[in-house]
Amino acid sequence: MITILEAKKAGMFGRGKLLPNIIAGIIVGVVALPLAMAFAIASGTRPEQGLYTAIIGGFMVSALGGSRVQIAGPTGAFIAILAGVTAKYGIDGLQVAGIMAGMMLVIMGMTRMGAVLKFIPMPVIVGFTAGIGVIIFVGQWKDFFGLPAVGGEHFHQKLWNLVLAFPQLNLATTLLSILSLLLVLFSSRIRGLQRVPGPLVAMVAVTVLHSVFHFDGVATIGSAFGGIPQGLPGFHLPETTPARIIELLGPAFTIAMLGAIESLLSAMVADGMAGTKHDSNQELIGQGLANIVTPLFGGFPATGAIARTATNIRNGGTSPLAGITHTLTLVATIVFLAPLASDIPLAVLSAILFVVAWNMSEVKHFASIVRRAPRADVAILIITFILTVFADLVIAVNIGVILAILQFMRRMAASVEVQQLGEQELKMELLNQGLFEVPRGLLVYEIEGPFFFGAVENLERALLQTHTDPHILILRLRRVPFMDITGLQLLEEVIGKLQKRGVRVMLCEANERVRAKMWKAGILYQLREGDFSDEFAPLLARASAYLSEHPDGPPGRLSEFAQNFLKTSRRFFNSQDIG
Repeated sequence: MITILEAKKAGMFGRGKLLPNIIAGIIVGVVALPLAMAFAIASGTRPEQGLYTAIIGGFMVSALGGSRVQIAGPTGAFIAILAGVTAKYGIDGLQVAGIMAGMMLVIMGMTRMGAVLKFIPMPVIVGFTAGIGVIIFVGQWKDFFGLPAVGGEHFHQKLWNLVLAFPQLNLATTLLSILSLLLVLFSSRIRGLQRVPGPLVAMVAVTVLHSVFHFDGVATIGSAFGGIPQGLPGFHLPETTPARIIELLGPAFTIAMLGAIESLLSAMVADGMAGTKHDSNQELIGQGLANIVTPLFGGFPATGAIARTATNIRNGGTSPLAGITHTLTLVATIVFLAPLASDIPLAVLSAILFVVAWNMSEVKHFASIVRRAPRADVAILIITFILTVFADLVIAVNIGVILAILQFMRRMAASVEVQQLGEQELKMELLNQGLFEVPRGLLVYEIEGPFFFGAVENLERALLQTHTDPHILILRLRRVPFMDITGLQLLEEVIGKLQKRGVRVMLCEANERVRAKMWKAGILYQLREGDFSDEFAPLLARASAYLSEHPDGPPGRLSEFAQNFLKTSRRFFNSQDIG
């Protein structure tokens, strides 16, 4: 109820605000009607189950989610996953997986994982959504062309079998599908229909046409499913066993991850359109609770729907009242108009899904990334797309994210620089403290960037380029924001190897966080062993004398390196820590 309270506090339920939200909710409900049935059929369930999902899931997300204007329900993104789960485990298996996914989403929200999920790279998201679009498009060929049912476990097998079945297409079904597609796309150009959703125009027009002429061989909701029950569903606990729960852990996790990504993407789009700010963790909790309850009343997994959320905002929706009104509109449809749904041809629903598949594929965005993005990002996009279509969505997302992480680490490692400071540069920095020469055998390196496991190689490579070992090696760490444990361990190994070869290593200018980590790892303790070389001793002695003459600090402004050099000298002669 957080979003409702926030909307009330912001004055969204005041005079002049209620009517626009109610109107927006009715419009979204009309848009959701054909989509909910189409998504349900494509997911391997009955059409009324899509309506139940939109009603119950949509209501709970509007009331308990983290966005004021989010509209939830069945979505195209889920089709590929849900259809596979339904085919393998049945409706009860799908509903159990939905409940488990809901629990996972609640845990994600309670552990504040909402912010983490936002960092999934764009090439991965575009790749798998485009792949899902292709799967939906090909999956609707059967109903669009009136083809017989075909088999095939994998995508390429189904595709080939559909191609072989094309000579058996039903002409009447194909013509009705083409008419439906044209109405979905262009009905808004007809005078008087500009504000009527294209899918609704297509569904009503084609249903009336078929009711009048009764074309042979055209499948309808009545002939395929026996119509839609009038009224709301009762409570139903799906049957399951411990073995089935273990078996469904993988599909449930996939549903939870995709649901989280889809809902948070929708909420971000809504923020950009409406100027709001959603609570990502509360959104996951709301989505999770919706997915726990919806399967208990005949539904299946739901998530935030970007297109319906955008429709809500464009038509004046500013509060959860619009989302609640959308669910009440669907309730009224089931109660009063359910008998009329029997004559709806499946062809019109497949045409609607053709448009959904095209929109999901984001062809222009996909092509733009291919043309403009770095080659590594293009490779991640294409690999994710191919794996989504020909392998599995879980594999695609996992591999896509792993490749993106590896690419990011490679770029981070390449950005870390280890530079040797030249003699002239050192003289300029030490000149103000009366040190006019740099002793022989002294090398100073500066590390710039995060020192993690991928960057240590840069240090080793730089040290190898010196050819001869110095007597003293100073590593300046002022531009190192953090170190990880692998970087610390490898740094310790490098220091140990240098000390065995008689090289004295000093670290300076580390920030508090890095210094604390080096103390904890034992690196600073390691530096306290051994003595300075004879050649470096005069330089330290002169620095110590300089400090004695100026106990309150050096006069004038010294460079950061000079200041830290003197501080390091003082710590050494006082037998304190170095660094």
